[in-house]
Amino acid sequence: MIYTIITIILLLVAAYFIVTGQEVFGEAPKGKRLERVKQSKLYKNKQFQNISYTPSITEGYGMTTVLYDFFFAKKDPLLKPLKPVPSVHTDLKNIPKDEDVYIWLGHSSYYIQIDGVSFLIDPVLSKYGSPFKFFNKAFAGSDIFKPEDIPSIDYLVITHDHFDHLDYPTVKSIKDRVGKVILPLGVGAHLERWGYKEEQIIEDEWGASFDLKNNLKITFTPARHFSGRNVKRNGTLWTSYVLETPTKKIFLGGDSGYDTHFKMIGEKYGPFDYVIIENGQYNEAWKYIHGLPEDVVQACLDLKAKNVIPVHSSKFALALHAWNEPLQKITSLGKEKNLHILTPIIGETVDLNKADNQFKVWWED
Repeated sequence: MIYTIITIILLLVAAYFIVTGQEVFGEAPKGKRLERVKQSKLYKNKQFQNISYTPSITEGYGMTTVLYDFFFAKKDPLLKPLKPVPSVHTDLKNIPKDEDVYIWLGHSSYYIQIDGVSFLIDPVLSKYGSPFKFFNKAFAGSDIFKPEDIPSIDYLVITHDHFDHLDYPTVKSIKDRVGKVILPLGVGAHLERWGYKEEQIIEDEWGASFDLKNNLKITFTPARHFSGRNVKRNGTLWTSYVLETPTKKIFLGGDSGYDTHFKMIGEKYGPFDYVIIENGQYNEAWKYIHGLPEDVVQACLDLKAKNVIPVHSSKFALALHAWNEPLQKITSLGKEKNLHILTPIIGETVDLNKADNQFKVWWED
C-alpha cells in the first residue's frame, strides 16, 4: 500500500511538471532578470508584495466554502448571457492615424490610438481565458476580434501575467506586428520564451517612467493584486499605468482591489481625462484583489476621473454574479457620485477628443 501511495504521488508530481512545462504557462524569471527581481524594493520573502497586507480571502470566508460555492452552489440564471453579447467589428487596421480613439475588445482588452501612437492592452483574443480550451470559454458575441485583426502596433502593454490578461495564443500570434512591449518586472520571461526579443521589452516596477514616441510618456504605478500562471504566486509583479500625452492623461488600471494607492496616484498624476478601470469578476470573498463596484467608484473619485471606462466584464464568467451586474452597478453608483461613465459595446469607437460621449444601456436587453 505504501509503495502504491508513493507511486501515485510521484505520478501526480510528474504530471504537474509535464503540464506546467508547456509553453502556455510561460517561464519563471532567471539570470539577470531574477537578480533584478530580487533587488526590487517590492520583493520580500521571495515574492512581490502589495503596499498593504492583502489576504487572498476576505476575513470571515474560507477557501473550502469559496471553492464549494464556485463549483457546486446554484448559479445565477444570468451568470452567462442568454443571447450573444452586442458587439461591432471595427476594422482596426484602417483607422486614420490622425484619430484619437479607444476601442474595447472585450474583458480587459482594448486598443488605444492617440497622437498617432498605437497601444494594445492585455489582449485576450482566443476563445477562452485559461490555459485550457475547455475552461472559461468566452460568451457568444464577445469574441468577435481575433489576433489576425490586430494591426501593427507601437506598444503592447501588459498589466500582469494572469491568463485572462496575458493570453499566450494572442501574444504569440501578433509577435511580428509589435514594436515594443511594456510590462511589469519578471513578466518579460514569459514573452522571451514565446519569441520576443530582449530589446523589444520595457520591463520595470512601480515608479519607473519611460518616454515613448511623439512626446508620450508612461509610468508604472501601484495596483493591489497578485500574479502567477501556476501554483507559485507573486514571482512577477502586477501594475497599473499612467499614460500621458501632450494634452491628455489616461489611467490604465489593471486588476486591483481598493487601497490607498488610488488616492496617491490621483494626487500625484491626476486629474485624469480617462480612467480605464477593472469592474467585474468580483466577490466579497476576494474584495482585496478585485474591487467591488462601490470600491471602484471610490477609486475613480480618488483618481479625479473626468471620464470612466469600466472593463473586466461581459466576456468570461470568472465570478458568481450575473454577467451584466458589473455594468448595472457601476452606472448606478457612478451616477450618484456624478461620475461620467462611458459604456461602449465591444468594438464601438470612443472618440477621445469628444467631451460628451454617450452610449446605450445595452446590457439590459
